[in-house]
Amino acid sequence: MMEKLLRIGGFFVNRFQIFVIRAILAAFFAVLLSRIFYPDSNPVFIAGLGIFLAGAAYLLEMWKNSKRNQ
Repeated sequence: MMEKLLRIGGFFVNRFQIFVIRAILAAFFAVLLSRIFYPDSNPVFIAGLGIFLAGAAYLLEMWKNSKRNQ
């Protein structure tokens, strides 16, 4: 089975690697933002914020690709 590889900069990555990178970055920024703006927040809020950030990354990618294909 041949996977479709995407070229990002000088590297070739597949969709799963992009998901892992986005999940790690979303988790990092969710913790960072929640600790800056809501220091007493619980882990459920932080997890929800991370899911929201990762989802927003995919929505923005879809929006960018739809504008490119027009």
